[in-house]
Amino acid sequence: MATYSPAQAAEVSGFSIDTLRYYEREGILRPIARTSSGHRAYTEDDLGWLDLVHCLRDTGMPIADLKLYAELSLDEATLAARVALLEEHDRRVQESIDALRSQQEKLREKIAWYREQGA
Repeated sequence: MATYSPAQAAEVSGFSIDTLRYYEREGILRPIARTSSGHRAYTEDDLGWLDLVHCLRDTGMPIADLKLYAELSLDEATLAARVALLEEHDRRVQESIDALRSQQEKLREKIAWYREQGA
């Protein structure tokens, strides 16, 4: 099984090494396996999880919700709670998208007005 050093995991995930350690310390990332010399060895599963974490953070999920989601993901009996958490986050993301689209429309109206004025 392929493993990745912290530097490689940081490069692949897009997170800094400090952020990876923070996520591990906060329980957002499960404890990372260690090599015989004690260095962290990230797996493909770890990188897959980090990809999801990146998506959730990029879409504005608060750290508290991310910690809750990570905790829930440890128990198969929490599927419904995970779905509910993700659905709520999806609702907030949609609200943000709708607000941005509305703001974009205002910008486009102003651009069109300037163009009509000869700009």
